[in-house]
Amino acid sequence: MFNIALTTNYIKHILSAKTRHGTHSPFVYNLVDKVIYDFKDKPEYHAVEKLRESLLQDERSITVTDLGAGSHVNNQGKKKVKSIAKNALKPKKLAQLLYRLAKEFQPKSLIELGTCLGVTTAYFSKALSHAKIVTMEGCPQTASVAQENWDKLSLKNIEISVGNFDNTLPELIDQQDQLDFVFIDGNHRKEATLNYFNLCLPKLHEDSVIIFDDIYWSKGMAEAWENIKAHPDVTVTVDLFWIGLVFFRSGQAKQDFTIRF
Repeated sequence: MFNIALTTNYIKHILSAKTRHGTHSPFVYNLVDKVIYDFKDKPEYHAVEKLRESLLQDERSITVTDLGAGSHVNNQGKKKVKSIAKNALKPKKLAQLLYRLAKEFQPKSLIELGTCLGVTTAYFSKALSHAKIVTMEGCPQTASVAQENWDKLSLKNIEISVGNFDNTLPELIDQQDQLDFVFIDGNHRKEATLNYFNLCLPKLHEDSVIIFDDIYWSKGMAEAWENIKAHPDVTVTVDLFWIGLVFFRSGQAKQDFTIRF
């Protein structure tokens, strides 16, 4: 299905976005120059992309339990794995950016909302071999395929939590001393997204990073993104259109950056 809101927002983004040369912040300039625009191939990418290729050929059908806002492409309950891989996995360019961001900030722990088939989780694991990664998925059968994929790659630092985020996330956050790095890619609705953000706030610190996926997926998601940017605890945001980065660095002037990626 053609997404008018997404297309309109993309045109606006392209017209307003800057490169690193239009960024008057040493922190964001370095982030863009050394991490976001680092398009060199890395050995860690190869095994994960080989896994992606195999998923794109996987003829198995699974029953998908969709607890979020659904899909603009295919919201039927029974789906082939290869269809999910084609329509729902993060593109290589974006998944590898998430790898670089995790690698750059080196959090001791990482929480991911929205496992899907586990490809992005695998990238996080490759970036953070000594960190604890907890990924959350609403669909049991999708989670099962993801676990198979991590086993194939011998990734040992991933724990998966299966269930409705409204129930599982508060419990998980309550168990954490602090939140270092959170990637939110689930239930693409305004109210749910803001609820996840507010649940995280008490456990954040000045080096915390939250990344929101699909910030322009719908009118509601764009509104949620604006609300998050305006929150008094947020000091720096980086809008890459497909994802939004949120930082809480004390002593830094409040700034919002729109960067072409």
